Amino acid sequence: MSDLLLSYRDYLTTEKKASANTVSSYLRDVHQFEEAMDSKGIPLTQVMARDVEDYTASLTRRGKSPATVTRSLASIKSFYHCLVDRGTMDQNPAKGVSPAKVERKLPQVLTGREVELFLEQPECTDLKGYRDRAMLELLYATGIRVSELISLDVDDLNLPGGMLRCASKGRERMIPLYPEAVQALTEYVHHIRPQLVESPEETALFVNMSGERMSRQGFWKLIKYYQEKAGIQKDITPHTLRHSFAAHLLENGADLHSIQEMLGHADISSTQIYSRLLNQKIRDVYQKAHPKA
Repeated sequence: MSDLLLSYRDYLTTEKKASANTVSSYLRDVHQFEEAMDSKGIPLTQVMARDVEDYTASLTRRGKSPATVTRSLASIKSFYHCLVDRGTMDQNPAKGVSPAKVERKLPQVLTGREVELFLEQPECTDLKGYRDRAMLELLYATGIRVSELISLDVDDLNLPGGMLRCASKGRERMIPLYPEAVQALTEYVHHIRPQLVESPEETALFVNMSGERMSRQGFWKLIKYYQEKAGIQKDITPHTLRHSFAAHLLENGADLHSIQEMLGHADISSTQIYSRLLNQKIRDVYQKAHPKA
């Protein structure tokens, strides 16, 4: 990795407090851009706007999706912002380059019945079943990201108060828990988790069957297993429950700003997609039900 990319990595982790996944994604995009510039004999510090435009156009010609091209351009802009910020360059050559317009796809959500069916799949007949039920109930109860879920510690739960503390990206938020989630978590924390953890010093709320903190990959496999077991045809990911949480709250009268706060969105525009989803659902009902539609 070049010195410039090492400096950028430090910028993302220390100044931007970016997650490991974000750091990895941005570095990969910029590294690919660096290789493209190297092939043309252009040092990164001598790149001009037309070079960035040519590069994004080449990505499109190679069949990359508009979303991929847009993300790559965002990474390049962030990289040069870092160089300007640290005095390595005077201006950001990517600043005026516009990404291709991307029509954001509406997220897929589960119906209320599908959520019930999915949450019923873990059988509370052994340690794993109790743990899995608690994890899935917590995920749907709070809408937190899977990275936040596996990062939770026992102290983040306030079971008597029915609240969860979630700290992410330098911000902390408190999210209520519905009674069934509180019950599932109480059973897990008091009776199941003590039988799973190897060390009394383990702080992780959710652990694998070896007593160590649950991994992202382990939880992904768990989701896929219960999707197949439930016979649900939709492709369920950990984010599907997050989307369903938000959509169901909005559908039942919650305001966007409250949902934004619970989801931990920095910008309300990220939350507004659920309004589009609800409007689409209303249009679909109208088309099916109105006699003149």
